[in-house]
Amino acid sequence: MTRRTRGAIALATAMVVGAGYVTLDVFDVVPGVLTRDTREIDPPPRPDPDEDGAIAPTAASPAPPMQALATTVPPPTQAGLAAALTPAVKDPALGPSVGLDVRDGLTGERLWSHDPGRARTPASTTKLLTAAALSHAAPGERTFDTRVVTGATPSDVVLVAGGDTLLAPGTGTPDAVAGRAGLTDLARQTAAALRRSGTTTVKVHLDDSYARGPALAPAWAQEDVALGLTGPVAMLGMDDTRPLPGRPAPTDPALTATSRFAVALVEAGIDVAGRPDRVTAPRGATELGVVHSAPRREVLALALDESDNALTESLARSGASEAGLGDLSFPSVASWVRDRLTEQQIPTGRVALVDTSGLSRATRVPASVVADVLVLASTGASPEFAEVVARLPVAGLSGTLHDRFHGERARSAAGIARAKTGTLTGVHALGGTVVDADGRLLVYAVLVDRAGGTPEARAALDRLVATLAACGCR
Repeated sequence: MTRRTRGAIALATAMVVGAGYVTLDVFDVVPGVLTRDTREIDPPPRPDPDEDGAIAPTAASPAPPMQALATTVPPPTQAGLAAALTPAVKDPALGPSVGLDVRDGLTGERLWSHDPGRARTPASTTKLLTAAALSHAAPGERTFDTRVVTGATPSDVVLVAGGDTLLAPGTGTPDAVAGRAGLTDLARQTAAALRRSGTTTVKVHLDDSYARGPALAPAWAQEDVALGLTGPVAMLGMDDTRPLPGRPAPTDPALTATSRFAVALVEAGIDVAGRPDRVTAPRGATELGVVHSAPRREVLALALDESDNALTESLARSGASEAGLGDLSFPSVASWVRDRLTEQQIPTGRVALVDTSGLSRATRVPASVVADVLVLASTGASPEFAEVVARLPVAGLSGTLHDRFHGERARSAAGIARAKTGTLTGVHALGGTVVDADGRLLVYAVLVDRAGGTPEARAALDRLVATLAACGCR
Protein backbone atom coordinates (compact mmCIF):
# COMPACT_ATOMS: atom_id res chain seq x y z
CA MET A 1 0.00 0.00 0.00
CA THR A 2 1.45 3.38 -1.03
CA ARG A 3 1.65 6.44 1.23
CA ARG A 4 -0.84 8.18 -1.07
CA THR A 5 -3.30 5.30 -0.66
CA ARG A 6 -2.85 5.31 3.12
CA GLY A 7 -3.50 9.02 3.26
CA ALA A 8 -6.60 8.78 1.09
CA ILE A 9 -7.94 5.88 3.17
CA ALA A 10 -7.32 7.81 6.39
CA LEU A 11 -9.27 10.76 5.03
CA ALA A 12 -12.03 8.61 3.57
CA THR A 13 -12.46 6.78 6.87
CA ALA A 14 -12.72 10.04 8.75
CA MET A 15 -15.11 11.57 6.25
CA VAL A 16 -17.61 8.74 6.65
CA VAL A 17 -17.47 9.15 10.41
CA GLY A 18 -21.18 9.90 10.52
CA ALA A 19 -22.59 7.00 8.58
CA GLY A 20 -22.54 4.42 11.38
CA TYR A 21 -22.23 6.56 14.47
CA VAL A 22 -24.74 9.23 13.47
CA THR A 23 -27.45 6.66 12.75
CA LEU A 24 -27.06 5.28 16.26
CA ASP A 25 -27.00 8.81 17.66
CA VAL A 26 -30.23 9.77 15.92
CA PHE A 27 -31.97 6.88 17.64
CA ASP A 28 -30.36 7.80 20.98
CA VAL A 29 -28.31 4.60 21.16
CA VAL A 30 -25.01 6.40 21.71
CA PRO A 31 -24.22 9.80 23.23
CA GLY A 32 -24.38 12.71 20.81
CA VAL A 33 -26.17 15.81 19.63
CA LEU A 34 -28.58 14.05 17.28
CA THR A 35 -32.01 12.69 18.19
CA ARG A 36 -35.45 12.01 16.84
CA ASP A 37 -36.67 14.55 19.37
CA THR A 38 -37.21 17.77 17.39
CA ARG A 39 -36.88 20.15 20.34
CA GLU A 40 -34.01 22.64 20.05
CA ILE A 41 -30.88 21.66 21.97
CA ASP A 42 -28.94 24.53 23.46
CA PRO A 43 -25.19 24.34 22.86
CA PRO A 44 -22.99 23.97 25.93
CA PRO A 45 -21.64 27.22 27.35
CA ARG A 46 -18.03 28.14 26.67
CA PRO A 47 -15.85 31.21 26.20
CA ASP A 48 -16.64 32.89 22.88
CA PRO A 49 -13.89 35.32 21.90
CA ASP A 50 -14.07 37.25 18.64
CA GLU A 51 -10.94 35.55 17.34
CA ASP A 52 -10.34 31.81 17.20
CA GLY A 53 -8.18 30.83 20.14
CA ALA A 54 -6.87 27.69 21.74
CA ILE A 55 -9.61 25.81 23.56
CA ALA A 56 -9.63 23.02 26.07
CA PRO A 57 -8.85 19.73 24.30
CA THR A 58 -11.92 17.69 23.44
CA ALA A 59 -12.37 14.01 22.83
CA ALA A 60 -11.85 12.80 19.28
CA SER A 61 -14.87 11.64 17.34
CA PRO A 62 -15.72 7.93 17.59
CA ALA A 63 -14.18 5.90 14.79
CA PRO A 64 -16.81 4.03 12.76
CA PRO A 65 -16.29 0.76 10.92
CA MET A 66 -14.39 1.13 7.66
CA GLN A 67 -16.80 1.87 4.81
CA ALA A 68 -16.33 2.60 1.14
CA LEU A 69 -17.33 5.94 -0.24
CA ALA A 70 -19.90 5.99 -3.01
CA THR A 71 -17.48 6.22 -5.92
CA THR A 72 -20.00 4.97 -8.46
CA VAL A 73 -22.72 7.44 -7.53
CA PRO A 74 -22.53 10.63 -9.61
CA PRO A 75 -21.66 13.82 -7.74
CA PRO A 76 -24.30 16.49 -7.20
CA THR A 77 -25.24 18.49 -10.28
CA GLN A 78 -24.53 22.16 -10.72
CA ALA A 79 -28.25 22.89 -11.05
CA GLY A 80 -29.08 20.92 -7.94
CA LEU A 81 -26.42 22.65 -5.88
CA ALA A 82 -27.43 26.06 -7.21
CA ALA A 83 -31.03 25.49 -6.16
CA ALA A 84 -30.00 24.36 -2.69
CA LEU A 85 -27.14 26.77 -1.97
CA THR A 86 -28.20 30.05 -3.57
CA PRO A 87 -30.59 30.87 -0.69
CA ALA A 88 -27.88 29.88 1.81
CA VAL A 89 -25.23 32.26 0.44
CA LYS A 90 -27.82 35.07 0.40
CA ASP A 91 -28.58 34.66 4.10
CA PRO A 92 -28.50 38.21 5.53
CA ALA A 93 -26.45 36.98 8.50
CA LEU A 94 -23.50 36.37 6.16
CA GLY A 95 -23.42 39.90 4.83
CA PRO A 96 -22.66 41.04 1.27
CA SER A 97 -19.23 39.43 0.82
CA VAL A 98 -19.46 35.64 0.52
CA GLY A 99 -17.04 33.34 -1.27
CA LEU A 100 -18.01 29.68 -1.65
CA ASP A 101 -16.38 26.84 -3.54
CA VAL A 102 -17.76 23.28 -3.57
CA ARG A 103 -15.66 20.50 -5.12
CA ASP A 104 -16.03 16.81 -5.73
CA GLY A 105 -13.76 15.30 -3.11
CA LEU A 106 -12.76 12.37 -5.30
CA THR A 107 -11.82 14.27 -8.47
CA GLY A 108 -11.33 17.84 -7.28
CA GLU A 109 -13.78 19.08 -9.95
CA ARG A 110 -15.62 22.28 -9.09
CA LEU A 111 -19.31 21.52 -8.70
CA TRP A 112 -20.68 24.94 -7.75
CA SER A 113 -19.28 28.23 -6.55
CA HIS A 114 -20.19 31.76 -5.60
CA ASP A 115 -17.52 34.44 -6.13
CA PRO A 116 -14.71 32.01 -5.23
CA GLY A 117 -11.83 33.97 -6.78
CA ARG A 118 -12.02 37.18 -4.76
CA ALA A 119 -9.40 37.36 -2.02
CA ARG A 120 -10.93 37.75 1.43
CA THR A 121 -9.71 37.70 5.01
CA PRO A 122 -9.63 33.97 5.83
CA ALA A 123 -8.95 34.19 9.58
CA SER A 124 -7.83 30.82 10.97
CA THR A 125 -8.62 28.86 7.81
CA THR A 126 -5.16 30.18 6.89
CA LYS A 127 -3.90 27.33 9.03
CA LEU A 128 -5.00 24.89 6.30
CA LEU A 129 -2.53 26.53 3.91
CA THR A 130 0.22 26.30 6.52
CA ALA A 131 -0.57 22.65 7.22
CA ALA A 132 -0.49 21.81 3.51
CA ALA A 133 2.87 23.55 3.11
CA LEU A 134 4.39 21.79 6.12
CA SER A 135 3.00 18.42 5.04
CA HIS A 136 4.70 18.94 1.68
CA ALA A 137 8.08 20.19 2.94
CA ALA A 138 8.64 18.79 6.42
CA PRO A 139 8.60 15.11 7.48
CA GLY A 140 5.50 14.41 9.54
CA GLU A 141 7.14 11.71 11.66
CA ARG A 142 9.81 14.11 12.93
CA THR A 143 9.73 14.75 16.69
CA PHE A 144 10.93 17.80 18.59
CA ASP A 145 13.58 16.87 21.13
CA THR A 146 14.27 18.83 24.30
CA ARG A 147 17.75 18.06 25.61
CA VAL A 148 19.95 18.86 28.56
CA VAL A 149 23.70 18.97 27.96
CA THR A 150 26.80 19.85 29.91
CA GLY A 151 27.79 23.50 29.98
CA ALA A 152 31.04 25.45 30.07
CA THR A 153 32.01 23.89 33.44
CA PRO A 154 31.01 20.66 35.21
CA SER A 155 28.61 22.66 37.37
CA ASP A 156 26.73 24.14 34.39
CA VAL A 157 23.87 22.44 32.58
CA VAL A 158 22.11 23.79 29.49
CA LEU A 159 18.48 23.14 28.56
CA VAL A 160 18.43 23.10 24.75
CA ALA A 161 15.16 24.02 23.07
CA GLY A 162 14.19 21.90 20.10
CA GLY A 163 10.73 23.11 19.13
CA ASP A 164 8.50 21.42 21.70
CA THR A 165 6.10 23.97 23.18
CA LEU A 166 3.79 21.33 24.67
CA LEU A 167 5.96 19.99 27.50
CA ALA A 168 4.13 18.54 30.46
CA PRO A 169 5.10 20.15 33.78
CA GLY A 170 5.36 16.69 35.37
CA THR A 171 5.82 13.30 33.77
CA GLY A 172 4.99 12.82 30.12
CA THR A 173 2.02 10.87 28.77
CA PRO A 174 3.18 8.47 26.04
CA ASP A 175 -0.07 8.44 24.05
CA ALA A 176 -0.78 12.19 24.36
CA VAL A 177 0.03 14.92 21.86
CA ALA A 178 0.16 17.82 24.30
CA GLY A 179 2.32 16.70 27.19
CA ARG A 180 3.92 13.65 25.62
CA ALA A 181 7.31 14.82 26.88
CA GLY A 182 7.58 15.81 30.54
CA LEU A 183 9.94 18.13 32.39
CA THR A 184 9.99 15.85 35.42
CA ASP A 185 11.21 12.97 33.23
CA LEU A 186 13.91 15.21 31.78
CA ALA A 187 14.96 16.42 35.25
CA ARG A 188 15.18 12.87 36.59
CA GLN A 189 17.36 11.78 33.66
CA THR A 190 19.60 14.78 34.18
CA ALA A 191 19.83 14.29 37.94
CA ALA A 192 20.81 10.64 37.51
CA ALA A 193 23.54 11.55 35.02
CA LEU A 194 24.86 14.32 37.30
CA ARG A 195 25.02 12.01 40.31
CA ARG A 196 26.98 9.48 38.29
CA SER A 197 29.56 12.19 37.61
CA GLY A 198 29.61 13.28 41.25
CA THR A 199 27.90 16.66 40.63
CA THR A 200 25.27 17.73 43.12
CA THR A 201 25.00 21.50 42.56
CA VAL A 202 24.54 23.18 39.16
CA LYS A 203 23.56 26.40 37.47
CA VAL A 204 20.85 26.02 34.80
CA HIS A 205 21.09 27.82 31.47
CA LEU A 206 18.85 28.00 28.38
CA ASP A 207 19.93 27.67 24.76
CA ASP A 208 16.96 28.59 22.55
CA SER A 209 18.93 29.42 19.43
CA TYR A 210 17.06 26.78 17.41
CA ALA A 211 14.74 28.48 14.87
CA ARG A 212 14.98 31.75 16.76
CA GLY A 213 12.77 34.58 15.52
CA PRO A 214 10.60 37.46 16.73
CA ALA A 215 8.11 36.65 19.46
CA LEU A 216 5.10 38.60 18.18
CA ALA A 217 3.98 39.50 14.69
CA PRO A 218 3.86 43.25 13.98
CA ALA A 219 0.30 42.94 12.65
CA TRP A 220 -1.07 41.28 15.79
CA ALA A 221 -3.18 43.47 18.02
CA GLN A 222 -1.77 43.79 21.53
CA GLU A 223 -5.22 43.18 22.97
CA ASP A 224 -5.32 39.77 21.26
CA VAL A 225 -2.10 38.83 23.06
CA ALA A 226 -3.43 40.20 26.35
CA LEU A 227 -6.66 38.23 25.93
CA GLY A 228 -4.77 34.97 25.36
CA LEU A 229 -5.84 34.59 21.73
CA THR A 230 -2.19 34.11 20.88
CA GLY A 231 1.13 34.39 22.63
CA PRO A 232 4.85 34.78 22.02
CA VAL A 233 6.19 32.33 19.45
CA ALA A 234 8.97 30.27 21.00
CA MET A 235 10.74 26.97 20.46
CA LEU A 236 10.24 25.81 24.05
CA GLY A 237 7.17 26.02 26.23
CA MET A 238 4.80 24.29 28.61
CA ASP A 239 1.41 22.87 27.75
CA ASP A 240 -0.12 24.40 30.87
CA THR A 241 1.07 27.92 29.98
CA ARG A 242 -0.19 27.97 26.40
CA PRO A 243 -2.38 30.98 25.64
CA LEU A 244 -6.09 30.42 26.12
CA PRO A 245 -8.96 32.89 25.85
CA GLY A 246 -8.83 34.76 29.15
CA ARG A 247 -5.44 33.29 30.08
CA PRO A 248 -2.48 34.99 28.39
CA ALA A 249 0.80 33.17 27.96
CA PRO A 250 4.02 34.16 29.75
CA THR A 251 5.98 36.90 28.04
CA ASP A 252 8.96 34.52 27.76
CA PRO A 253 7.66 30.92 27.46
CA ALA A 254 11.12 29.40 26.98
CA LEU A 255 12.65 30.99 30.06
CA THR A 256 9.54 30.17 32.07
CA ALA A 257 9.91 26.52 31.10
CA THR A 258 13.60 26.65 32.03
CA SER A 259 12.73 27.96 35.49
CA ARG A 260 10.23 25.14 35.87
CA PHE A 261 12.95 22.68 34.83
CA ALA A 262 15.25 24.07 37.53
CA VAL A 263 12.55 23.45 40.14
CA ALA A 264 12.08 19.90 38.85
CA LEU A 265 15.83 19.36 39.08
CA VAL A 266 15.76 20.39 42.74
CA GLU A 267 12.89 17.99 43.33
CA ALA A 268 15.04 15.30 41.72
CA GLY A 269 17.77 15.89 44.30
CA ILE A 270 20.12 18.37 42.61
CA ASP A 271 20.82 21.78 44.13
CA VAL A 272 20.42 24.71 41.71
CA ALA A 273 22.33 27.97 42.17
CA GLY A 274 21.05 31.28 40.84
CA ARG A 275 18.44 31.94 38.17
CA PRO A 276 18.45 30.54 34.64
CA ASP A 277 19.95 32.68 31.88
CA ARG A 278 20.60 32.32 28.16
CA VAL A 279 23.80 30.88 26.70
CA THR A 280 24.89 28.92 23.66
CA ALA A 281 25.54 25.27 24.44
CA PRO A 282 29.18 24.27 23.89
CA ARG A 283 29.95 22.23 20.80
CA GLY A 284 30.38 18.57 21.59
CA ALA A 285 28.62 18.90 24.95
CA THR A 286 27.65 15.64 26.64
CA GLU A 287 23.95 14.88 26.64
CA LEU A 288 22.54 14.38 30.12
CA GLY A 289 18.89 13.79 29.20
CA VAL A 290 16.39 14.03 26.36
CA VAL A 291 12.61 13.83 25.90
CA HIS A 292 10.68 13.60 22.64
CA SER A 293 7.48 15.28 21.51
CA ALA A 294 4.68 13.68 19.54
CA PRO A 295 5.33 13.48 15.77
CA ARG A 296 4.99 16.76 13.90
CA ARG A 297 1.86 15.67 12.01
CA GLU A 298 0.08 14.99 15.30
CA VAL A 299 1.13 18.35 16.74
CA LEU A 300 0.00 20.04 13.53
CA ALA A 301 -3.37 18.32 13.72
CA LEU A 302 -3.74 19.49 17.31
CA ALA A 303 -2.91 23.07 16.32
CA LEU A 304 -5.71 23.00 13.73
CA ASP A 305 -8.16 21.20 15.98
CA GLU A 306 -7.76 23.80 18.73
CA SER A 307 -6.97 26.70 16.37
CA ASP A 308 -3.83 27.46 18.37
CA ASN A 309 -2.23 30.49 16.73
CA ALA A 310 1.12 30.48 18.54
CA LEU A 311 1.55 26.72 18.10
CA THR A 312 0.85 26.99 14.36
CA GLU A 313 3.39 29.78 14.02
CA SER A 314 6.06 27.81 15.89
CA LEU A 315 5.49 24.77 13.66
CA ALA A 316 5.75 26.88 10.52
CA ARG A 317 8.91 28.56 11.79
CA SER A 318 10.60 25.29 12.68
CA GLY A 319 9.71 23.79 9.29
CA ALA A 320 11.07 26.82 7.45
CA SER A 321 14.24 26.76 9.54
CA GLU A 322 14.84 23.08 8.83
CA ALA A 323 14.38 23.82 5.12
CA GLY A 324 17.22 26.33 5.31
CA LEU A 325 15.35 29.63 5.58
CA GLY A 326 17.62 32.12 7.32
CA ASP A 327 15.20 34.98 7.90
CA LEU A 328 12.58 33.68 10.32
CA SER A 329 10.50 36.82 10.58
CA PHE A 330 6.75 36.38 10.30
CA PRO A 331 6.48 37.74 6.71
CA SER A 332 9.44 35.63 5.58
CA VAL A 333 8.00 32.40 7.01
CA ALA A 334 4.62 33.29 5.48
CA SER A 335 6.33 33.69 2.10
CA TRP A 336 7.97 30.31 2.58
CA VAL A 337 4.53 28.76 3.13
CA ARG A 338 3.22 30.45 -0.01
CA ASP A 339 6.16 29.14 -2.05
CA ARG A 340 5.54 25.59 -0.83
CA LEU A 341 1.94 25.84 -2.01
CA THR A 342 3.11 27.05 -5.42
CA GLU A 343 5.30 23.94 -5.64
CA GLN A 344 2.12 21.88 -5.29
CA GLN A 345 0.46 23.70 -8.20
CA ILE A 346 -1.77 25.79 -5.95
CA PRO A 347 -2.45 29.15 -7.67
CA THR A 348 -1.17 31.72 -5.18
CA GLY A 349 -1.30 34.87 -7.32
CA ARG A 350 -4.09 36.35 -5.18
CA VAL A 351 -2.78 35.01 -1.87
CA ALA A 352 -1.32 37.56 0.56
CA LEU A 353 -0.04 35.96 3.77
CA VAL A 354 1.03 38.23 6.62
CA ASP A 355 1.44 35.39 9.10
CA THR A 356 0.83 31.63 9.05
CA SER A 357 -1.97 31.43 11.61
CA GLY A 358 -4.51 33.85 10.15
CA LEU A 359 -4.68 36.21 13.10
CA SER A 360 -3.56 39.15 10.96
CA ARG A 361 -6.50 40.81 9.24
CA ALA A 362 -4.31 41.88 6.31
CA THR A 363 -4.02 38.26 5.12
CA ARG A 364 -6.09 37.68 1.97
CA VAL A 365 -6.97 34.32 0.40
CA PRO A 366 -9.68 33.36 -2.13
CA ALA A 367 -12.13 30.61 -1.20
CA SER A 368 -10.94 28.78 -4.32
CA VAL A 369 -7.42 28.47 -2.88
CA VAL A 370 -8.72 27.03 0.40
CA ALA A 371 -10.66 24.49 -1.68
CA ASP A 372 -7.60 23.76 -3.85
CA VAL A 373 -5.58 23.00 -0.72
CA LEU A 374 -8.24 20.68 0.68
CA VAL A 375 -8.42 18.82 -2.64
CA LEU A 376 -4.74 17.91 -2.13
CA ALA A 377 -5.94 15.85 0.82
CA SER A 378 -9.25 14.50 -0.50
CA THR A 379 -7.77 13.18 -3.74
CA GLY A 380 -4.73 11.69 -2.03
CA ALA A 381 -2.31 14.01 -3.85
CA SER A 382 -0.77 14.85 -0.46
CA PRO A 383 -1.03 11.82 1.84
CA GLU A 384 0.71 13.62 4.71
CA PHE A 385 -1.83 16.42 4.54
CA ALA A 386 -4.68 13.92 4.21
CA GLU A 387 -3.78 12.53 7.63
CA VAL A 388 -3.99 16.04 9.10
CA VAL A 389 -7.32 16.83 7.42
CA ALA A 390 -8.69 13.51 8.68
CA ARG A 391 -8.23 14.91 12.22
CA LEU A 392 -9.98 18.24 11.68
CA PRO A 393 -12.75 19.13 14.13
CA VAL A 394 -15.99 17.19 13.68
CA ALA A 395 -19.24 19.13 13.53
CA GLY A 396 -20.96 19.11 16.90
CA LEU A 397 -18.40 16.81 18.49
CA SER A 398 -14.81 18.02 18.74
CA GLY A 399 -12.33 20.85 18.62
CA THR A 400 -13.55 24.29 17.59
CA LEU A 401 -16.76 22.72 16.23
CA HIS A 402 -17.79 20.96 19.42
CA ASP A 403 -20.40 23.60 20.26
CA ARG A 404 -21.68 24.16 16.73
CA PHE A 405 -24.18 22.38 14.46
CA HIS A 406 -26.61 21.94 17.35
CA GLY A 407 -29.40 24.01 15.79
CA GLU A 408 -32.38 22.20 14.28
CA ARG A 409 -31.50 23.22 10.70
CA ALA A 410 -27.83 22.29 11.09
CA ARG A 411 -28.00 18.90 12.78
CA SER A 412 -27.89 16.98 9.51
CA ALA A 413 -24.16 17.77 9.31
CA ALA A 414 -23.35 16.95 12.95
CA GLY A 415 -20.90 14.07 13.14
CA ILE A 416 -20.52 14.11 9.34
CA ALA A 417 -18.78 17.36 8.41
CA ARG A 418 -15.22 18.24 9.31
CA ALA A 419 -13.83 21.75 9.07
CA LYS A 420 -11.20 24.25 10.04
CA THR A 421 -12.93 27.28 11.47
CA GLY A 422 -11.99 30.92 11.07
CA THR A 423 -13.27 33.83 13.15
CA LEU A 424 -12.34 37.47 13.47
CA THR A 425 -14.68 40.37 14.05
CA GLY A 426 -16.92 40.39 10.97
CA VAL A 427 -15.00 37.47 9.46
CA HIS A 428 -16.26 33.88 9.50
CA ALA A 429 -15.00 30.90 7.55
CA LEU A 430 -15.21 27.14 7.26
CA GLY A 431 -13.06 24.91 5.10
CA GLY A 432 -13.39 21.16 5.14
CA THR A 433 -15.17 18.06 3.90
CA VAL A 434 -18.60 16.52 4.17
CA VAL A 435 -20.28 13.37 2.90
CA ASP A 436 -23.58 14.10 1.16
CA ALA A 437 -26.81 12.10 1.37
CA ASP A 438 -25.66 9.81 -1.44
CA GLY A 439 -22.33 9.04 0.19
CA ARG A 440 -20.29 11.30 -2.08
CA LEU A 441 -17.33 13.11 -0.50
CA LEU A 442 -17.45 16.87 -1.05
CA VAL A 443 -14.90 19.56 -0.31
CA TYR A 444 -16.12 23.03 0.60
CA ALA A 445 -14.62 26.39 1.47
CA VAL A 446 -16.71 29.38 2.50
CA LEU A 447 -15.30 32.76 3.52
CA VAL A 448 -17.30 35.80 4.59
CA ASP A 449 -15.58 39.00 5.68
CA ARG A 450 -18.36 41.57 6.05
CA ALA A 451 -20.72 39.68 8.32
CA GLY A 452 -22.69 40.95 11.28
CA GLY A 453 -22.99 39.24 14.65
CA THR A 454 -20.85 36.22 15.40
CA PRO A 455 -23.60 33.80 16.60
CA GLU A 456 -25.83 34.57 13.63
CA ALA A 457 -23.06 34.26 11.04
CA ARG A 458 -21.79 30.99 12.51
CA ALA A 459 -25.30 29.55 12.55
CA ALA A 460 -25.77 30.55 8.90
CA LEU A 461 -22.51 28.84 7.90
CA ASP A 462 -23.53 25.73 9.81
CA ARG A 463 -26.84 25.65 7.94
CA LEU A 464 -25.02 26.01 4.62
CA VAL A 465 -22.81 23.01 5.33
CA ALA A 466 -25.82 21.06 6.60
CA THR A 467 -27.51 21.72 3.26
CA LEU A 468 -24.58 19.98 1.55
CA ALA A 469 -24.78 17.06 3.96
CA ALA A 470 -28.52 16.54 3.54
CA CYS A 471 -28.82 17.11 -0.19
CA GLY A 472 -28.08 14.72 -3.03
CA CYS A 473 -28.65 17.82 -5.14
CA ARG A 474 -29.51 16.29 -8.45
